[in-house]
Amino acid sequence: MSLSMILPMSAFALAASISPGPVNLMCLSSGTRYRLSQGLIFVTGATLGFIALFIAVGMGLYSLLALVPGLQDLLRWGGVAFLLYLSYRLAFDNGELSTSDSSQAPGFMTGALMQWLNPKAWLASASGIAAYTDGNNLSQVTLFASVYLPICWLSLGTWVYAGAFLRRYVQRPVVLRSVNRILAVLLAASCLYLVDSGLSP
Repeated sequence: MSLSMILPMSAFALAASISPGPVNLMCLSSGTRYRLSQGLIFVTGATLGFIALFIAVGMGLYSLLALVPGLQDLLRWGGVAFLLYLSYRLAFDNGELSTSDSSQAPGFMTGALMQWLNPKAWLASASGIAAYTDGNNLSQVTLFASVYLPICWLSLGTWVYAGAFLRRYVQRPVVLRSVNRILAVLLAASCLYLVDSGLSP
C-alpha cells in the first residue's frame, strides 16, 4: 500500500481518536483525579482493546453480529450498563485527589473492555475498514491497525495530559466534584447515542 493511502489513514485515525467520546472523557477524568502513570495505563489498555476490536471488525466480526439474533442488542445494553456504572462512580466521587492509591483508578482491563462497549469505537472501526480496505484483507487491515495504534495512544494520552494540566486548577474537592459530575453527565449522555445508533453494537 502506498504512502498516498497511509496519509489519509493517519488523518482518519487522528480525527476518530482525538475527538470526544466516552473513553476520551474517562482519560480526562483520570488525568484530573489520579497520577499520570495510572492514566497512561488506562490509555494503553484502551488503545490495545481498540486495535483488537479494529482487527476483529476488519476480519468480519461486524458482519457476523448481524447474523446472530440478539447479539447486537446484548452488546448495546451491556455498553449502556457499563457506561452508566462509570458515570455513577464519577458522579459520586468524593473529590479528594489521589497520589498513591490506585485501587479506584480505571486500569488496563477497564480501558480494553470499555472500547468493546464503546459506540464510537465500533463506528470508527466499521467506517475506517469500509473506507480504506477491501474488507477481510488481513495485510491491509494489519497495516491500518499499525498506523492506528500509535495515533490512538497519543490521542488518548493527550486527554490524560489535559486532565493533568487541569488538576492544578481543581485542587479543592468541591471543584473536582463539580468537574466529575459534569463529566458523569456527559458520559451518561453518550448512552443515548449508544441506544440510538444503528451502526454500533
